[in-house]
Amino acid sequence: MSDAPRGIVLVGYRATGKSTVGRILADRLDREFADADREVEILAGRSIRSIFLEDGEPAFRDWEARVIDDLAARLSGGVLATGGGAILLESNRKRLRDFGFVAWLTADAETLARRIQSSRRGVEDRPPLTSAGTLDEIAEVLEARTPLYQEVAHVAVATEGRTAEQVAAAVLEAWSRAADSTIPGDF
Repeated sequence: MSDAPRGIVLVGYRATGKSTVGRILADRLDREFADADREVEILAGRSIRSIFLEDGEPAFRDWEARVIDDLAARLSGGVLATGGGAILLESNRKRLRDFGFVAWLTADAETLARRIQSSRRGVEDRPPLTSAGTLDEIAEVLEARTPLYQEVAHVAVATEGRTAEQVAAAVLEAWSRAADSTIPGDF
């Protein structure tokens, strides 16, 4: 590993706890934290739902790619929580891997549906991605995105039955093991 501090990136479907776990990691490591979705809303001056409804998903993905480029450039060594679809663009996947250690936070479709439906933000602030109901949409989108999460991630961390603190500890453990690795081409 180089002398420059490597960042930590959290990817995964919405409601896997990326923002919460990211804040915990940043606090434990005394590093800066950024939430890409929040940064998109600040830069765009409106909600993600509004961008989706008024301009469509391609416009949102453009905002997201700009934010990821910006955060990767200025958040060296920090902790970055991405939106669930940040991995859709190949350029984002490359940028995230270049930024640092990528942890994919996972949960099954039923768990995600429960989390989304029990959260005001999950229901009100996030647009539906398909015309299917919540559980069917999650299953469909997870199936399409799983290969991309697998491609970009250094590690997958299951979130079911774990607190955010426990998930953060698992990410830190995997990150530490990867940082100690001497395998050429590895993290």
